[in-house]
Amino acid sequence: MYLKKPQWTEGITPKASPESESDSPATAVGDLVNSLTTQRVYREVTLALRSGLRDVRAEFSFLRVRGLRSLLKFLRSVAESDSTINLFSQAQSTPELQVVPVLFQHSLKEAEDEIVRNLDHIFGVDPLKITSPSTDSEVSLALRVLEGCCLLHRDSAVLAHQHKAIQVLMNILPTRGVVEQGVCLDALTAIMLDSSANQMDFEALNGIEEVAELIRDKQVDENLRLKCGEFLLLLIGHVNGRDRPPLATVHEDIRRLLGEKSASLIWAASQFGSTLDPEQRLTALHIQARRVLESLDLY
Repeated sequence: MYLKKPQWTEGITPKASPESESDSPATAVGDLVNSLTTQRVYREVTLALRSGLRDVRAEFSFLRVRGLRSLLKFLRSVAESDSTINLFSQAQSTPELQVVPVLFQHSLKEAEDEIVRNLDHIFGVDPLKITSPSTDSEVSLALRVLEGCCLLHRDSAVLAHQHKAIQVLMNILPTRGVVEQGVCLDALTAIMLDSSANQMDFEALNGIEEVAELIRDKQVDENLRLKCGEFLLLLIGHVNGRDRPPLATVHEDIRRLLGEKSASLIWAASQFGSTLDPEQRLTALHIQARRVLESLDLY
């Protein structure tokens, strides 16, 4: 969604200062323009959502992939300003425009959901509806869209919890390719951020053990191991961030699974970046994850 400046805003002066008359013509026209612009952008937001979600609900994977790419491009555009983020959040209060439920009902649907339970369609007049399975590319895109929704709209994490998101993602983590596993870790971080319910699910499903198993295995792709290190750093320093439930035992779990030396390094390194700008923070995260990996290889 890339917006063009409407022609009818040309020549409109900015909103009058507090010292100006509140009912001046310029102020009235400016308010009208702002209102019309907001309404126009909201219509574009809802149109983009309806169009993308229609494809994501399709029976064929290539159509779902097209819809997911459209939604991902849309979310990146939304993230450019607070005003469009607010409009997106407003749209997510409408059930038919909610993105997260559609992701779990289609692209992130469990494979067992596709099992044919009976043969009634053979003896009836209605044909069996066949839906093509999700490809790796589709799963990866769906996880990126899920991540974006949760970062832009915190209530999306609540919707994700209602669809057992942690269980679905923990099933994806050990079964998909390296690319999908890395995206899965990013999505896990996003849906657990400030969400106690999702954090409790992660702990109940032994999520730390799954990640620790990947990072310990030297046969695993190095980039994925680094991604696991980044995940643990974010989990300790930002997702959890406090020594109380639901992840009160996370430090002890990491110490038990990775050893005292690596656990101490993870805890110390997780405190990085509080005064850094986003780009420096990301660089610091990569460097610290590399150090964690090196400590494990030497252990």
